[in-house]
Amino acid sequence: MIRPLVGTNAKGALRGGALEETQPGSAGKHPAPQADALWQRYRATGDPGARAKLLARYLGLVHHVARGIGARTPVVEIDELVSAGTLGLVRALESFDLSRGLAFSTYAVTRIRGAILDDLRGRDWNPRSVRAKARRMADAIATLEQTLDRAPEPPEVAEVLGIDLATYWDWRGAVDGGVMVSFDAAHAGGESQALTLEETLNDPDAPVPGDALIQLEQIAGLREAIGRLPDKERTVLALYYYEELTLLEIGEILHVSESRISQIRAQALRRLRDLLTNDAAVA
Repeated sequence: MIRPLVGTNAKGALRGGALEETQPGSAGKHPAPQADALWQRYRATGDPGARAKLLARYLGLVHHVARGIGARTPVVEIDELVSAGTLGLVRALESFDLSRGLAFSTYAVTRIRGAILDDLRGRDWNPRSVRAKARRMADAIATLEQTLDRAPEPPEVAEVLGIDLATYWDWRGAVDGGVMVSFDAAHAGGESQALTLEETLNDPDAPVPGDALIQLEQIAGLREAIGRLPDKERTVLALYYYEELTLLEIGEILHVSESRISQIRAQALRRLRDLLTNDAAVA
């Protein structure tokens, strides 16, 4: 991720909706002499210093385009749009043909916008058909709201769209299933002290107050119950569950058959279960 450059000296004027390079104190759309010198040095030698100054000079274009697109896509942080647009600015800088006599700002804005839109498309997992349905539904709802002076009912929206009610709900499910929300953005009126969505979601792995104490009590009770088992049963359980030996290996250690070890283990588990049940009933 390329971090936005700071301390930009980019100068631009909005004319007819496009940013054009201007020379301070003069009219027209001609690059300032400093910019020309930087371009000549960068193109002639690939000087990293000239490249950095050019990027800083034109970084204002990135912020301008990012703010415009960000106003229509509020679920994406403006810094992320600036990061994607900066990649477009870098590519524009590397591919711009100075000999054609074009304004770099006009060329760069196209590349910056394309880089940001490519990044947004990469985030959007919805197929084009779903986006088209979303636009049609939004247009129909907006039209009905103006006509009815209230929120329209689903059958009314379906009639305007020319579809039956079942198809409407299918469309609605497809559109709503692709809605993106920001986990980091505050959701309570945009207040600075508001919790983010991430902070309000349930975490199944988060410790529940009191769970640790309950677990310690259960371990203590289990340890006490195991201590009340006969020696042979306690030994078999220890070898099987703690040492992770097989029944055959335990039988060889205790000089009894594998089937006898299985019987001892089953008997020990029954006795342990009874002890724990009785202790719970008394408590």
